[in-house]
Amino acid sequence: MTEIPAEEYLCTRIRSTEQALMAHHEAVLRGYGLTMTQYTVLLALSRQEDMSGAQLARAAGVTQQTMASVLTGLQRKQLITRRPSSVHAKVLLASLTDQGHEVLDRAYGEVIVLERALTDAFTPDEHATLCDLLERATKVLVQQTPQAEARATRQGG
Repeated sequence: MTEIPAEEYLCTRIRSTEQALMAHHEAVLRGYGLTMTQYTVLLALSRQEDMSGAQLARAAGVTQQTMASVLTGLQRKQLITRRPSSVHAKVLLASLTDQGHEVLDRAYGEVIVLERALTDAFTPDEHATLCDLLERATKVLVQQTPQAEARATRQGG
């Protein structure tokens, strides 16, 4: 197998791209007093009202403990409300407030500018190919994670 120069490692390039994306989004969202996780929650609630903390934690890729503090912060900012579920009284369901919708709409209007710029940087065929390649890369990364965890456990790490 041919050795690939470190500067061409795909993981390094993916990480650099992800860091640039996050830096952009964080800069935009900071102007609205939001973190990326808070924005993700508002976006999820705009698509489906009345979501539990567990559902939102999965949508945002964070733990339920982290989500609990995120939801408390959003509630303090009056961007969401929470009420007990009619099915499970101990489960609180979150919904966007009118103010939450307004903040999300304004933030989304700025975030989508980057999406459009990225889309415009490629021909339609290149865009479709890049999406396919990123999906394939994501599948490999997801498949490799349990294997990496198993190796670390065997090695005592």
